[in-house]
Amino acid sequence: QVQLVESGGGLVQAGGSLRLSCAASGHTFSSYAMGWFRQAPGKEREFVASISWSGGTTYYADSVKGRFTISRDNAKNTVYLQMNSLNPEDTAVYYCAVEPHPDTIVVVPVGVEGYDYWGQGTQVTVSS
Repeated sequence: QVQLVESGGGLVQAGGSLRLSCAASGHTFSSYAMGWFRQAPGKEREFVASISWSGGTTYYADSVKGRFTISRDNAKNTVYLQMNSLNPEDTAVYYCAVEPHPDTIVVVPVGVEGYDYWGQGTQVTVSS
């Protein structure tokens, strides 16, 4: 059973930083893309960032470009999201997601529908 466990969320003042982590376990995937999404109260879940298996391809939502950085450590089955210059609009529950794929192709989904496995989420609250 695939398990994704997010950590690193919390309360931070505007302008501050947080680093989220998501560890994947219980799978036998040889290759998989990873992504971060977020959902604020009353809003739909939205794309934040995604990264290919090799780490060579990354995508970001316009709202976080230049402030957030996604990275991964495949030896640890972990994806990270470094969040800098946080503002109150970044307040949300942050979810990581995994999408396995064959070794022969590069897959980096940017939509909710592109991922089959999801974590439980970690709360990020940015105070003004």
